[in-house]
Amino acid sequence: MSEGRKLRAGLIGLGAMGRNHARVLSNLDGVELVGIVDPAGDVTGTLRAPVVPELSELLALGIDYAVVACPTALHEPIGLELARNGVSALIEKPLAQSVEAASRLVEAFETAGLVAGVGHIERYNPALQNLRLRLEAGELGEVFQVVTRRQGPFPHRIADVGVVMDLATHDIDLTSWVTGQAYTSVSARTVSRSGRLHEDMVAVVGQLADGTMVNHLVNWLSPLKERSTVVTGDKGCFVADTLTADLTFYANAAIDTEWEALRAFRGVAEGDMVRYAIPKREPLLVEHERFRDAVEGKESDIVTLRQGLRTVQVASALLRSAGDGSTIDVASRPGSSLPAPDSEQARA
Repeated sequence: MSEGRKLRAGLIGLGAMGRNHARVLSNLDGVELVGIVDPAGDVTGTLRAPVVPELSELLALGIDYAVVACPTALHEPIGLELARNGVSALIEKPLAQSVEAASRLVEAFETAGLVAGVGHIERYNPALQNLRLRLEAGELGEVFQVVTRRQGPFPHRIADVGVVMDLATHDIDLTSWVTGQAYTSVSARTVSRSGRLHEDMVAVVGQLADGTMVNHLVNWLSPLKERSTVVTGDKGCFVADTLTADLTFYANAAIDTEWEALRAFRGVAEGDMVRYAIPKREPLLVEHERFRDAVEGKESDIVTLRQGLRTVQVASALLRSAGDGSTIDVASRPGSSLPAPDSEQARA
């Protein structure tokens, strides 16, 4: 790209997430949103870019990259068409609704030599980014357990996947990313109470490569909206609230509690509690900045398609486990159909 020229971006899908992408793309430095694909058109009449009904019309406008924010079932055909036309892509999570579809997307973009990423937005949450840095610095010592809770009301925007692919993929990706460890085994139980085809609640027990225990509780049946990640280690625990982007550290007990009345509910000893003051930028904006930089050829920590594929593989294992009650081995090893996270998983 010549110096001073803006990247020409397109957007596919104007659902709830698509409109957020449109807002960010419309004001992103170095980028021009030149067109949007949605069969329903611009129902609000507020978009500055033209809205066209077909992908071919967007491609005819000439774009450097596209953001794919349509239903998950369409990720594969649209992504493959973009790859065939030499267009880089940021594809919303999950990468695809099956391991096979995700694998075909990986192959298509890698063969074409194109930049492509997956929109696992939690990686750009300030609380989790700060947490990851602190874990890398050894502030928690050995990590024992990662527990996530992600629950809230039913999202009417989702129709083609269940809570595992829609929400639990957030937790799978962020857990592997903040710890730098791959999943080795998972077990899950699901229920469906909303009358829909797909599951709407899942409870997960898993293990990472270094022996860390993992627990995920995910549902869209609760009136309480909660996004919590708790990492426990030998020096205490970190609690990240990704709704507020707050990170709090609870140190292991250091001072004995002699007051008997307090010991009843605080324990016999307690340590310091610190809520960190951290800069808070919008995660979606940071995600777009990182992907723009990658398309421009700069070093950037986007979520690669191979990392997105790995998340789909673990999520698929959860559904298999829930179906037959087994514990699924998802360890990456020679000869396994589950590739190890690429080198960027360890440093991104």
